[in-house]
Amino acid sequence: MSTGMRTGHLLLVDDDPSLRRLLTLRLEGAGHTVSDVGSAAEALDAVATLPIECVISDLRMDGMDGMGLLERLAAEHPDLPVILITAHGTIPEAVAATRAGALDFLAKPIDKTELLDRVTQALSQAGPSRGEWAQTWQARIITRAPCMIERLDEARLVAATDTSVLIAGESGTGKEVIARVMHEASARRGAPFVAINCGAMPEQLLESELFGHEKGAFTDAKQAQQGLLRGAAGGTVFLDEIGDMPLALQVKLLRVLQEREVRPVGGQQPIPIDVRVLSATHRDLEQAIADGRFREDLYYRLAVVTLTLPRLAERPEDIAPLARHFLERASRANNTATKVYAPDALERLAAYDWPGNIRQLSNVVEHNVALTRGAVINRHAVDKALAQHGDPEAATRLIRPLAEARDEFVRDYLVQLLRVTDGNVSRAARLAQRNRTEFYKLLSRHALDPARYKRSD
Repeated sequence: MSTGMRTGHLLLVDDDPSLRRLLTLRLEGAGHTVSDVGSAAEALDAVATLPIECVISDLRMDGMDGMGLLERLAAEHPDLPVILITAHGTIPEAVAATRAGALDFLAKPIDKTELLDRVTQALSQAGPSRGEWAQTWQARIITRAPCMIERLDEARLVAATDTSVLIAGESGTGKEVIARVMHEASARRGAPFVAINCGAMPEQLLESELFGHEKGAFTDAKQAQQGLLRGAAGGTVFLDEIGDMPLALQVKLLRVLQEREVRPVGGQQPIPIDVRVLSATHRDLEQAIADGRFREDLYYRLAVVTLTLPRLAERPEDIAPLARHFLERASRANNTATKVYAPDALERLAAYDWPGNIRQLSNVVEHNVALTRGAVINRHAVDKALAQHGDPEAATRLIRPLAEARDEFVRDYLVQLLRVTDGNVSRAARLAQRNRTEFYKLLSRHALDPARYKRSD
């Protein structure tokens, strides 16, 4: 792991321009990026628009003072470290400020070495820089929903640590994706990320996959295998659906996590391991503990921090961007032009509650792309896909009102007539066995222009 000094984007807040210039020179000389403002109001605007990673603010300022700024930042950006600058006589106030949420305080006159040390400490506790973190998660996650951004902010704070994190949420909400992002934002990113579904295989096979086995440990063990926990040396192990792990194996996993060593099946000697463990579940583990299906001591070992991902229905603003992403992905896979959803089809997607979450949306989009010949996917196609992918009520919506179906048939019929007659209304009316006046009324009702169907030379 890297031990070099971390630099970041700092915000300096002081109504004394000369002090701001002096501190800016010192901080920029150490490699930091510095934005400076003269008031708390300007500071709040800067934090909202810039990737600020640490705020250094004077305690005494005109208008909103440093304490007022601290309270606003604590409420709106609770993960943003704040260092307060105080004159000698206001040190008791500064101590009170640290109790209110300030990370640290510096007394004037400010010592350069002390300033840089405090900033380094603040940045090291803040996790990856906001800019680096955003770049990492945006490569894998599509969202602009506040509830999801809040979860990502929480993930940033623990990404760079070795803290065990339990990622909770319904199936299809992206638990493995966020685990990969946390791995890629950590100091372990150069080592393997290994994922295993704890509910997808029988107990003996799962034990062998996790812990490894010696040659001859069981009937099919023709050669030794190191197992995933050793294979991920220096990296991250993601235990998906940990709530489905058999109780007997939970005991062995707890021992591994406590002792940081693993004993292969059939082995006699424990082997040290160096991995970070992330786990995920769609189950209510506290209820499983109450029911005797999950060990309480393992739960507290795995869930030092719990991140609960929102359902897709709680992120309605993400549905259209995700649908577009899946359309583009399908077009690349099939080497075809990207299709689009008609407005009413997109409304249908946005209004649906998505019990299968993002995975279900992906399946519906793929179904639409595969079965739509034209460039535009209509609402009827969406209902048909939902009927096949988990919405029993969608099948009933495929049966449209008689008037709607009749209008669609008449319009299609008129279009065909205009095409075969090259837009000649008299010929089309004769074929339809209608007089010209009545035929023109039909065309007008269905917004059809005969001129569009005339063939040019």
